[in-house]
Amino acid sequence: MTPPLVRTSHLTIAAGLLFGTAALADTPELIVYTYDSFVSEWGPGPVIEAAFEETCACDLTLVGVGDGAALLARLRLEGPRSEADVVLGLDSNLVAAARETGLFAPHGVDVAYDLPVAWDDAEFVPYDWGYFAFVHDRATAAPTDFRALADSDLTIVIQDPRSSTPGLGLLMWVKAAYGDEAPAIWEGLADNIVTVTKGWSEAYGLFLEGEADMVLSYTTSPAYHVIAEDDDTKTTAPFDEGHYLQVEVAGKLANSDQPELADAFLDFMVGPAFQGAIPTTNWMYPAVIPAEGLPAGFDTLVVPGEALLVPVGEVPALRDEALAEWLTALSR
Repeated sequence: MTPPLVRTSHLTIAAGLLFGTAALADTPELIVYTYDSFVSEWGPGPVIEAAFEETCACDLTLVGVGDGAALLARLRLEGPRSEADVVLGLDSNLVAAARETGLFAPHGVDVAYDLPVAWDDAEFVPYDWGYFAFVHDRATAAPTDFRALADSDLTIVIQDPRSSTPGLGLLMWVKAAYGDEAPAIWEGLADNIVTVTKGWSEAYGLFLEGEADMVLSYTTSPAYHVIAEDDDTKTTAPFDEGHYLQVEVAGKLANSDQPELADAFLDFMVGPAFQGAIPTTNWMYPAVIPAEGLPAGFDTLVVPGEALLVPVGEVPALRDEALAEWLTALSR
């Protein structure tokens, strides 16, 4: 028997459209400010967005805002009016300044971190970490410290400490390693610097294009070339004075209109789906190592002999001093 013809009236279609629109309107949205490379097609963003939306019945919106230091600048500009619910991409050098804004709320995350330093902060949750280093081709005879780099003819690309967390990390690295001798180190390095970029992506791209012998990045960066490109020609220069540690963090904004969803995201962030994606998308060490461990290729990386880190509370004053020294050296 042939089934009866079903006629769909304009009223039925309109009702369906209205229902669909209402359903979309009822879907909560979580807005996360982060840095540009995180949301790129090759970064963690697409994977994290899909994985979290499977758990939350929500719409996760990742907003790229320059590099890490630019995140803090935008927050200061927007203040309590910010649309962000979570900020992901600040680091241990920016925690004190971010806390001073009064914009962040306690997170309530309780997990054992796999970090080389103890971490106990009520407002900021680590999601990855790494050591700053200069990446170069294996064929390059690399220096073993900053003095040797300054004395060499090698060219380097670095990032601006006013807009980039690696750039600020380099300032703190030199300051932590050399103290009052830091101005002399910068004077020596000034003629090695090809250019200072706003962020990491631009600097690394210039290095890959052959514009410089070395680029400020991370000891983990060569893992990308090994794993994604089957290329072991890149490595990092181990410096005798040690390497500066970066811990990247996220925090929930106190004025978030989705506080429970923000809490759920921070809990998800330290879980296996997020942490398992970090090594091969953000190319850093995860804050909580997944049960399966780190991918093959990470065992080939340079491991610094000494980890350098300025205590969070001492960073703001030391940053101002180090920035003034840097600007003076590069302006001559």
